[in-house]
Amino acid sequence: MSKNEHSNRLPDHMESLWRTYKEVPSFPALQANESAEVGVVGGGIAGIVTAYLLAKAGKKVTLIDAGKLIDGVTGYTTAKITAQHGLYYFPLIKLMGEEKARLYYEANMGGLKFIEDLAAELNIDCDLTHHDAFLYANTSHGSALLEKEAEAYEALGIDGGLAKTEAEVDLPFRVDQALVMRKQAQFHPVKFLAKLVSEIERLGGKIYENTRAQKILSKDDPVIQTENMSHLSCDKVVVATHYPFNDADGLYFSRLSVNRSYVIAARISGLMPNGMFISVDAPSRSLRYATGIDGEKLLLIGGDGHATGKSKSPTMEHYENLAQFGDEHFGITEIPYRWSAQDMTTLDKVPYIGKITAGYDNIFVATGFHKWGMSNGAAAGMLLADHILGKANPYAELFDPTRTKLKAVDALSFIKDNSSVAKELVKGKLQSSSKTVDELANGEGGLVKVGGKKAGGYRDEYGQLHLVDTTCTHLGCETHWNDAERSWDCPCHGSRFSFSGEVLNGPAVKPLNKMEEPGSI
Repeated sequence: MSKNEHSNRLPDHMESLWRTYKEVPSFPALQANESAEVGVVGGGIAGIVTAYLLAKAGKKVTLIDAGKLIDGVTGYTTAKITAQHGLYYFPLIKLMGEEKARLYYEANMGGLKFIEDLAAELNIDCDLTHHDAFLYANTSHGSALLEKEAEAYEALGIDGGLAKTEAEVDLPFRVDQALVMRKQAQFHPVKFLAKLVSEIERLGGKIYENTRAQKILSKDDPVIQTENMSHLSCDKVVVATHYPFNDADGLYFSRLSVNRSYVIAARISGLMPNGMFISVDAPSRSLRYATGIDGEKLLLIGGDGHATGKSKSPTMEHYENLAQFGDEHFGITEIPYRWSAQDMTTLDKVPYIGKITAGYDNIFVATGFHKWGMSNGAAAGMLLADHILGKANPYAELFDPTRTKLKAVDALSFIKDNSSVAKELVKGKLQSSSKTVDELANGEGGLVKVGGKKAGGYRDEYGQLHLVDTTCTHLGCETHWNDAERSWDCPCHGSRFSFSGEVLNGPAVKPLNKMEEPGSI
């Protein structure tokens, strides 16, 4: 089957399987000035877990989100709860040593246990099931890397090891080598967090949706200023917005790289894998099953990632590549859902969780989960709650955002990433288009000429034209058109905007400037 035929079977619009669950409480926007002991910004797993634990401890907590709760990255994940984060532990030992590598494993297993225990305590039916997690290789190079990673597992006492035969039992293709991590899990993140949201409210916490934080006034007595100019005065602030909206504090825009990856949920005629799998060879492929609305099993196929705004092919091709892989090995009969996620990675691939920067004792951050936000997000919530409650936490030093020791590999990454930003700033300004707005078909977007000037244009399904200035409102890079999600994506720091200019992903907090259609008044 050709890529074009796969494309014809893909849904027209992006929709996450998890977001089909509609029983998430709704909340109003913050319209007046209020105060709280702790203001939590961000309604994903890290923010919700933090707010829940603080409310449970008796703190006066207010949680705000720019849009709808759990409708950011947490609602668009593959929802594996695992400490197996790709080829991770062998490089981490070389970078930080065995002690810190072991702490990272323990922190993520602690995040898994937190979700597991809380689901049992609150009787949350969130499709949580336990499985072994596998890395697999189809090349000799990948196999050699797995053998090195297996050595790290042994050194750290991780429950697992080489498992080629086990992986081949569950996969319908040849595997050169595999590595297993035992007793991992998967779940339905929206069902789990919807219950925690209700608990926050029951415990006296306040929650506001459609309340975008734009800045924090004062580092000592923080006040969150929102888009509609309401203010939330706090003793402490937690920024759990995936990419910190206040990224100038601590220069986070120079310390994070941003990537997008893709997922399809498919009905298949072939063997449904029971474990969780991820390839170590390129292009990446992630596999797990999930339970659909009516109880049927769907195969989730993820991967085909790239730096945000820098895809070398039309975005829709990434979904087509996943569909082609799935059809070849599992016999896809239908693809009811497709979605994508955006992930932040720190310079050393260890998240930043704690005080946002030196001297900011009342402002905390959680970011850079490196595609593994379920276990890291839960661990972040526990660590942030301990920080605010004055409790010791064994993982505080490991995740400290103010850690300053840059080894050679980190310095090179820093230079490379920020050089790339500088190049994008120049290259974006040189982009041009000879296409006019009249040439845009319904459902088509891209750069167009408007009165001799460059603009971003999109003509919707009804024929209405939407024109924006494509300059990102964060730091001035030029955004690129994303055909699969109908969005304008910034290649510098990962901000994303809808076709009409509204902010979809930060760090930008202001929409793209709108432009007038030729001849309009």
